[in-house]
Amino acid sequence: MELIEKMLAGDKRSCARVISLVENDEQEARNILKAIHKYTGKAHIIGITGPPGAGKSTLTDKLAKQLLAEGNRVGIIAIDPTSPYSGGSILGDRIRMQDLALDPNVFIRSMGTRGYLGGLSKSTKDAVKVLDAYGVDYIFIETVGVGQSEVDIIKTADTILMVMVPGLGDDIQSIKAGVMEIGDIFVVNKSDLFGSQRTATEINMMLDLNQNMERRPPVIMVTANKNEGVIELIDEIKKHTDYLIETGKLRQRRHNNIKIEVVEMIESELRRIVIKHTDSENKLDGKVDQILDKEKDIYDVMDEFLSVIQN
Repeated sequence: MELIEKMLAGDKRSCARVISLVENDEQEARNILKAIHKYTGKAHIIGITGPPGAGKSTLTDKLAKQLLAEGNRVGIIAIDPTSPYSGGSILGDRIRMQDLALDPNVFIRSMGTRGYLGGLSKSTKDAVKVLDAYGVDYIFIETVGVGQSEVDIIKTADTILMVMVPGLGDDIQSIKAGVMEIGDIFVVNKSDLFGSQRTATEINMMLDLNQNMERRPPVIMVTANKNEGVIELIDEIKKHTDYLIETGKLRQRRHNNIKIEVVEMIESELRRIVIKHTDSENKLDGKVDQILDKEKDIYDVMDEFLSVIQN
């Protein structure tokens, strides 16, 4: 496929077209992902998550610029809440990174959650694979920072930055333990504001409560809009990358992520098959009436449909 060949050769416009196909055409996505599979697995994937207003976009922008200055190619996927009307993303993070988008070594894409309740849609994960094959060295995934996306990111990213800001107060204490546990590096952004040291102390105290960590996540003070602490944060990202490689945990993490993805794809296909059989000719409605009329119970109906599907 000529389009894929151009994308693999580093053509930015072709990469954009490939991602659009992956995002909007399920069959094309399948063909494309099969074709590029052997070219994936080289980029380091960094998830950036945290509450709204934490300055995630500014931080992503500054990190990307520093990595570019070091000679790297960078991909950025900014997850926006999906518009309930168009299905498209409504914040448009590319507007916030216009000067960065002009760099030939950067690829930026805003993508909607597409009904995944704040989580990462399959098309987002597929876009990561496309950018990986395209040849970038680092891929940033900036999440919405609410709902399932904060936990979902662990299924895709190699390194997760948990971004906090001063002023959250008691909110830090109420953050779910599961969300705290996924962070590989904690970032206190806007650290020039009053209360930043207290925020860092509270994060450290919460981390101290977790005795099961093999590696204690560092807590880094950053003021992204002034470019302060950015180089130190990149150093920590590189240290974490080295740690993952040296301990074999990078392969282990990716193994677990692929395993989860395979199971999710199987579940999705089975759900499609079940819906196809239960919805055809109002079969399900008739069976539900039989349950209501006590002619059958819910397990009888389930077994009947499963028998049809298996045959």
